[in-house]
Amino acid sequence: MIRTQTLRVFVTVASCGNIRDAAKALGRTDSAISMTLKQLESDLGAPLFETDRKHTLTTLGVEVNKLAQDLLREYDRTTERIMALAAGREGVLRIAAVPSVAAQLLPPVLSAMLADHPGVRIELLDTDSASVHALVETGVVELGIGGKPEASAGLSFVALFNDPFRLVCRKDHPLTRLARPLTRQDLQAHRLISNNSTAGYSGLDPDGPDRVSAISARNVISLLALVRAGAGATILPALATRSIDEDLGALELQDRLALRTVGFVMRRGGSISPICAAFQDRLVSLIQTTDITRQSMEPGKDHGQP
Repeated sequence: MIRTQTLRVFVTVASCGNIRDAAKALGRTDSAISMTLKQLESDLGAPLFETDRKHTLTTLGVEVNKLAQDLLREYDRTTERIMALAAGREGVLRIAAVPSVAAQLLPPVLSAMLADHPGVRIELLDTDSASVHALVETGVVELGIGGKPEASAGLSFVALFNDPFRLVCRKDHPLTRLARPLTRQDLQAHRLISNNSTAGYSGLDPDGPDRVSAISARNVISLLALVRAGAGATILPALATRSIDEDLGALELQDRLALRTVGFVMRRGGSISPICAAFQDRLVSLIQTTDITRQSMEPGKDHGQP
């Protein structure tokens, strides 16, 4: 087998036209270069240079030189890409995040990532927490950002912040006149539009766990359109209410346990790529320097769901 370094020696000698200059260029001794060329010619069974002075290639030498240059260029490009991947300068970053995080927190982080890592490609999926967990567990994405998964899911969770729930309704809704945090009793006389963001929090359903809301919606745009049309009110995480229209309001709930914990979701025991680690660092930095919610948590601590 011909080694890549052997071909590099041959190409350098062919370019320099002599062993002495090639040895200086490669940082090796004249004798080492000479021995490498002799071994290559022995392996090929034919000479590559017309004379010992190495300034004229044989017909075989000319062809080998062309092929070796092509191979070395491709080898160098491949090696550079491997190093870029390892350093996080290239690669594909696949993320799944709940819609509020995808819309409110990730745009500046991902924009900065693309500016600093132009060789990186980013794929972002926005979906509910249950789907985030499934996408991470099946390996479709490397990292998820959402609620805490079940302990048996084979996933690890690193909490980032608490996001309290808010009642979203029209500004002419009767509950807006209470001018105080809402209790569960306050909600009982009003129709709620259910959605997946409060999955697992049956205590937020004023109708009780045994009854189903008359209307539900999964997409936030559709959900807010229903609220705007007067179909009812809904409950959303505070982060999701940052960009609601002026004709809608987000009312505080009295229950301090009415919140979700948002964090990184990863496959348990798996390693993360350098570009994923760089993204995590940027997002944590943003959270640490931004007032995400009034009930923010210290990033990096694992807090259970309420």
